[in-house]
Amino acid sequence: MKQVLEGSHAVSRAVRLARVKVISAYPITPQTHIVEALSGYCADGSLDARFICVESEHSAMAAAIGASLGGMRTFTATSSHGLAYMHELLHWASASRLPIVMAEVNRALGPGWNIWTDQGDSLAQRDTGWIQLYCEDGQDALDTTLMAFRLAETVNLPVMVVLDAFFLSHTFEPVDEPDAAAVDAFLPPYAPRFRMDLEKPFNFGQMVPPGQYMEMRYSIQQGMQAALERYEPLAADFARHMGRGQAVVEAVDCRDAAVVLVTSGTVTGTCREAIERLRQEGEKVGLLKIKMFRPFPFDLVRRHLGAARKVAVIDRNVSFGACGIFAQEVRAALCSLPARPPVFGYVAGLGGRDITVQTIEDIYRRTCRQPHPDRDDIWVGLDEEVVRAWRS
Repeated sequence: MKQVLEGSHAVSRAVRLARVKVISAYPITPQTHIVEALSGYCADGSLDARFICVESEHSAMAAAIGASLGGMRTFTATSSHGLAYMHELLHWASASRLPIVMAEVNRALGPGWNIWTDQGDSLAQRDTGWIQLYCEDGQDALDTTLMAFRLAETVNLPVMVVLDAFFLSHTFEPVDEPDAAAVDAFLPPYAPRFRMDLEKPFNFGQMVPPGQYMEMRYSIQQGMQAALERYEPLAADFARHMGRGQAVVEAVDCRDAAVVLVTSGTVTGTCREAIERLRQEGEKVGLLKIKMFRPFPFDLVRRHLGAARKVAVIDRNVSFGACGIFAQEVRAALCSLPARPPVFGYVAGLGGRDITVQTIEDIYRRTCRQPHPDRDDIWVGLDEEVVRAWRS
């Protein structure tokens, strides 16, 4: 059924379709609309789930961990400082191999105090053992949430569904909500191998000596590798039931492209329009959309970017003292190639600053002009007067 939905509510509808049993929530802008809608579904009976109001994001994740250990399909959501507050427990969720799904609405970390989009909050959690999937639009948000539950329960690792604040979370657009029967066929009830059970007791989160700890970490790494391997078959099953596809990466016009732009999140849609315009002008430009950041799809990135003359990565984030984080990963993926293309790393759109079609065209033309990047982090759209004022 086609509806006009807010991006946040597309996630909420997917959670309802997934027949989640426990939702723990603490509100934080711009994530609040997701759990607000879910609380309404629980109240009106359209979702048979326990909605747990907690006093902090740390407690929200603690409640989700407890529910998942009890064998329940579990969901939570957060953003920015809320995600940072959860950091300790993110490790407990992944190391316990719990298939929790969390919607994470990208929002800048302060100070300065800012409620608009910036991928720094989710990318700061990249080493916690959570699978990370980045969404382009409302349809992608709904579909990715459904995929997240199936993927999480297949490899027994938690999944973070990541949305850009306001550009996606608060924007309304047409979204096809699938039939509940189709979702039920794709996503069967959760049946954990291990759970808290008085009849079959297990230990969870116990002390682990050096003789076993490393093997537990290796198991998480194997689970991450399995997520890459299992995603495409699951995506094919999703397409069979829903009529739409999901991909770890999406290549657009990359085969003959001299320059390939690499994006994630909502800037991808803007980049599609820019590439269409540039192609009409005869420019050989392509797009690689990276949906899955953890585990990082090194082989797929090499396959699609290895033949390009130049690569331009547009990062809505920065690792201070280094460069954009997606650019780091792309460089790492390509470094083993005998003839690797130069990677231009652009930092743009931090704190909700708009990235327009013109911005992307400027990035493309700058990449064409220079044989190699003059620095690892090329900042786009800076107000030089403000920069000078900060220096003084």
